[in-house]
Amino acid sequence: MTSGKTVNIAAHLPEMASSQPDTPAIYFPVRGDYTSYTFRQLDLESNRIALGLESIGIKRGVRTALMVKPGLEFFTLTFALFKLGAVPVLIDPGMGLKNLKKCLAEAEPEAFIGIPQAHIARLLLGWGKDTLKILLTVGRNLFWGGSTLEKVSGQVPEGSSYHMAETGEDDRAAILFTSGSTGIPKGAVYSHGNFAAQVEALKKLYNITPGEIDLPTFPLFALFAPALGMTSVIPEMDFTRPGSVDPVKIISAIKRFNITSMFGSPALINRVGSYGKEKEIKLPTLKRVISAGAPVPSVVMERFSEMLEGGAEIFTPYGATEALPVCSIGSREILEKTRQLTEEGKGVCVGKAVDNIRLEIIKISDGPIEKWSEDLKARPGEIGEIIVKGAQVTKTYYNRSGSTELAKIEDGSYGSFFHRMGDLGYIDEVGRIWFCGRKSHRVGTAKGELYTVPCEAIFNTHRDVFRTALVGIGKPGKMEPVLCVETEKAVATSEHERIKKELLEIGRGYDITRNIRSILFHPAFPVDIRHNAKIFREKLSVWAGEKLK
Repeated sequence: MTSGKTVNIAAHLPEMASSQPDTPAIYFPVRGDYTSYTFRQLDLESNRIALGLESIGIKRGVRTALMVKPGLEFFTLTFALFKLGAVPVLIDPGMGLKNLKKCLAEAEPEAFIGIPQAHIARLLLGWGKDTLKILLTVGRNLFWGGSTLEKVSGQVPEGSSYHMAETGEDDRAAILFTSGSTGIPKGAVYSHGNFAAQVEALKKLYNITPGEIDLPTFPLFALFAPALGMTSVIPEMDFTRPGSVDPVKIISAIKRFNITSMFGSPALINRVGSYGKEKEIKLPTLKRVISAGAPVPSVVMERFSEMLEGGAEIFTPYGATEALPVCSIGSREILEKTRQLTEEGKGVCVGKAVDNIRLEIIKISDGPIEKWSEDLKARPGEIGEIIVKGAQVTKTYYNRSGSTELAKIEDGSYGSFFHRMGDLGYIDEVGRIWFCGRKSHRVGTAKGELYTVPCEAIFNTHRDVFRTALVGIGKPGKMEPVLCVETEKAVATSEHERIKKELLEIGRGYDITRNIRSILFHPAFPVDIRHNAKIFREKLSVWAGEKLK
């Protein structure tokens, strides 16, 4: 049953196929070159697949695990599922086999669409064995039953039309799992209204116009391109390792296709920017670069900015799988106005809340909060938890009532709620939001609480330091703060003692860091698969505890 006004996130695709049918919708690398679909081809092929999927029982509301590598099939399948009103379940394959099994069990998919390797893993590890009824293979079906994409779509005549499901803005569109960088991955339930609000917010925020060429190094972002009227160029890279990307391939794609807009994680921006500076490369076609997933260090932003021309900027939207975008700020404001404050321990400025988001800071607490009231608010300028409400904010986690209860606060009127970001921050005197780290990462010492991002930024100013991570050893309220340090690659181990002394001297210069006296050097921080930028501080805490025994 449709709820609210009729909206289907896939509806933008036939609109683009009608207004610019022969414009390429997507380019994808194949054996050293690129293949492409026009908007008309993408629309017609997704129609054909939608009819094929319907013939094997994948219909409106059917939760469908999609485990297909980024490619033309991934995009045609995703649009076909949206057109059907089915509910794709999207999980990062890099989150680990144990988490994958748990996520699939929670999502209770009725259908599984995957490449042969995914089906083999499904069989060996028992993924979805209690709920799966429909199997579809993208590629060769060896022995596991079901059908193949080639077979079901091949039975549908080319050029077939499809009447898209008339879904409502509150109807379920997809289940997107969080990266699990601060706990167990959770399935955020997206409605078609959530997706539509995201598209409108991104379009307005970054002044994106039809005809632009986009380079999304995180494939899910390419799904927004038809709604924004952009052509997507998918680069040749391992999407589970953006921090190890070949910068030559990224820069080559930007130059070949005259890319105007690019999305990349901070780790990717760092690698491409370092190469670009070394080779004195300029990228004059880029109008904007968007980077998210973790704070972008100012030095990384500065380096990449040197490749940009004509007023182009790097923008860093703040948000999460459950709510994006929430805030945004450009590199010009960061480098000219907020960088110095960050390096003095004030946190990372993420800009002002976007137009359709209401943002508040509440006093820090770890338990659930049932209803909103004004007395929950932190004092002006006080560090507290960031909470948000708006059309792009997801309402629940799938099959996670406990997590939903912890993350949502009812706001009086029916259906209205705040989402607790799980992040700490404060609002300055001009309305900008400053990010101070994850709530779960705060370090409770006998002398008060320390927040990760403000402390780390002070130590990150050392020329030989690549990044730092503050962790706590012991029980909350009696924790020993430990600074884990990852040095720049060129730094020899023999230099560690010198660097330690210099870091302790830097720390003594600020109230928030002068009691941090334990420093450990780590060869390479554990980071999330999705962006290679979020530091797994929980793992570092265990490691530090072992080292200090």
